[in-house]
Amino acid sequence: MVKIAVLGYGTVGSGVVKVLNTNAKLIAGRAGEEIEVKYVLDLRDFPEDPIQSKVVHDYSIILEDPEVSVVVETMGGTKPAYEFVKNALLAGKSVCTSNKELVAAHGAELIHIAEEKNINFFFEASVGGGIPIIRPLNVCLTADKIEQINGILNGTTNYILTKMAKEGSDFDVVLKEAQELGYAEKDPTADVEGYDACRKIAILTSLAYGQQVDYEDIYTEGITKITAEDFKYAKAMGAVIKIFGSSKKIGGKLYAMVAPQMIKSDNPLYSVDDVFNAISVTGNMLGDVMFYGKGAGKEATASAVVSDVVDAVKHSAEHVKVKWEVEKLEVSPMDEMENRFFVRIGAEEKEKAMADFDDIAVIDGGVEGEFGFVTPKMTEKQFDEAISDFNTFKTRIRVGFEG
Repeated sequence: MVKIAVLGYGTVGSGVVKVLNTNAKLIAGRAGEEIEVKYVLDLRDFPEDPIQSKVVHDYSIILEDPEVSVVVETMGGTKPAYEFVKNALLAGKSVCTSNKELVAAHGAELIHIAEEKNINFFFEASVGGGIPIIRPLNVCLTADKIEQINGILNGTTNYILTKMAKEGSDFDVVLKEAQELGYAEKDPTADVEGYDACRKIAILTSLAYGQQVDYEDIYTEGITKITAEDFKYAKAMGAVIKIFGSSKKIGGKLYAMVAPQMIKSDNPLYSVDDVFNAISVTGNMLGDVMFYGKGAGKEATASAVVSDVVDAVKHSAEHVKVKWEVEKLEVSPMDEMENRFFVRIGAEEKEKAMADFDDIAVIDGGVEGEFGFVTPKMTEKQFDEAISDFNTFKTRIRVGFEG
């Protein structure tokens, strides 16, 4: 029997215990051994929960127990999670985590410690919740040169944008509704400003190219400035607005960003609505493949964590190679990235727009007093310089996944 410890008994941690108990026989069959939760670490007590008999408040109890061979970290954040996980690995215990902040900041280092100790550091649930994407990148797509990744990586923002599109409501109205339904946190900043998606695309990009990509280097723009009027123009274009984490290599240079984009119905991510996530990966041989499912939620995320636990048990005597070097891969300046832009300005500057931007596509969104158009492809710097001359500039949204 394999004995494990779970750090944190919140939404995901309690979900891990639930999955292990509910599917115990199935999991034992696939792991080759029974798996038992010996400890749960939490600051709180849970007197009404059967788990209480396993609750400990001192991490050293877990760290010093030779019976515990796998540690599951579901605490979130980097303090004290980083210290706990690193020490578990140094003690020869494999670690499975759902913590995107931890993985984005310290993934390469923790993978190398695991390799040195001939154990494993698994993090399938850190991106996409229950969607399998880490293992496919590490195992199934290794014959391909990854050219591009585009992902709807946050269920909260996708829910908000879906409701805005369908109901014509403003951002603040839908955010409040999402909070009441439990889809958005009381403080939704990490979601709506794009920080959550930024960490996830940093992890995926680091795995795709085998080097550390720092999330601090990725341009990040949230959805707080998206309005009901923007969706009127999107509808006129036959498009929807989604926020994506995107990365691509062009001519040996890496470009990455998190930002709202307009995509049309021929894009497979067009119909990904509500709290669902989807990730499209483009390989030079395989072409486009898409991974779709619940990007969050107790059972979905816990299922991914438990799949890592099973993998850790199956590979208890060997390290599963994950190519993610500590050496940093530089993200090219955002100014150099090329995009097309949907733009809204005052109607009085229509003629100026048609003169200053070559070959624009005019979009009639039915918004009085405005002029909407889509630019040709240009660099971010060229666009910023051109639009700075307009006195009535209202907003811009990037269009599609270009080049």
